[in-house]
Amino acid sequence: MQLMFLLEQVVNGLVLGGYYLLIALGLSLIFSVGGIVNLAHGAFYAFGAYASVEITRHLGFAPAIVLSPVAVGLLGILFERFILRRFYTADPILSLLVTFGLALVAEQLIRILWGAAPLSATLPQGLKGAVVLGDFLFSRYRLLLLAIVAMVLVGIWLLLHKTSFGRVVRAGIQRPDMVAALGIRLQPYMTTVVVLGVGMAALGGALFAPITIVHPAMGAEIITVAFVVVVIGGLGSFWGVVLAALLVGVVRGVTIHFVPAAGEASMYVLMILVLLFRPRGLLGERIEKFE
Repeated sequence: MQLMFLLEQVVNGLVLGGYYLLIALGLSLIFSVGGIVNLAHGAFYAFGAYASVEITRHLGFAPAIVLSPVAVGLLGILFERFILRRFYTADPILSLLVTFGLALVAEQLIRILWGAAPLSATLPQGLKGAVVLGDFLFSRYRLLLLAIVAMVLVGIWLLLHKTSFGRVVRAGIQRPDMVAALGIRLQPYMTTVVVLGVGMAALGGALFAPITIVHPAMGAEIITVAFVVVVIGGLGSFWGVVLAALLVGVVRGVTIHFVPAAGEASMYVLMILVLLFRPRGLLGERIEKFE
C-alpha cells in the first residue's frame, strides 16, 4: 500500500514538474536568445490564471484554456516591443531592475482589477473525479494536464528543431555574430520567442488555476521556482530545463510524502547538489548575448 501511494506521489510530482516546465522553458528561451533575465515572467503566469477565471465565467473552461494564453501572448508583443527591446545590448543589471519593477507593477495592477482576495476557479463536471488503473488512483484532470504539457513540449521541440524558424533561433543562441553576418535580423524572431515564452507561462496559469490558489502574489511565488529549474537544467539547454522541471517536481512530490515540511526546501538542496558537481547545470551550454 505504501509503495502504491509513493508511485501516486511520483505521478503527482510529474504533473507538478510539467507545471514548472511551462513557466521555466519560456523563461529559458527568452534568456537564451535575448540575454534578458525576465523577473516579470511570473506576472504573465498570474495574468493567464486571472484571464482564465474571467473567460471561464463567460465562455466556459475550454475556451479559457485557449484564449487566455493567446491574449497574454499578444500582451507579450507589447512587452518585447516597448520594454525588452531597449535592453538587449545594455548592461544586464538594467533589464533585471526594469523587469523586477514591472513585476511589482503587475502585481499591484492585479490587486486593483481583481482585488486582494483569492479567486476560485471551477472544473467542468466531466474533468472531476479519478481514473482507477488497477490499484492506482489518479486525478482525471491531472492526467489531462500531463497530456497537454507533453503536447506543448513536442510542439515546441518540433518548432525549434524541424523548422527554419527554429534553425535561426538556435543559431542565434549559439552564434549571433554569424547570423548577423548572413544578413538575418534576429529581432522578429526574438519577438516570436517572447510571445511563445509568455504564452506558455499564461497557459500554465490557466491550466493550474482550478487546482491552485489564484491570488495577486502567485507570479512572485512561481518565478523563484522557475529560476531554480533553469539553473538546475542549465542555461541555453532545452532538454536540460525539461529534465530539471520533472526532476524538481518528482523530488518535491516524494519529499512531501516522507517529510511534508521539507517539500519546498528539497528543490534548493537539489540545486546546490547539482551546482556542486555541474556548475553549468545538468545540460548547460555556453551561450552568447543577443546583438
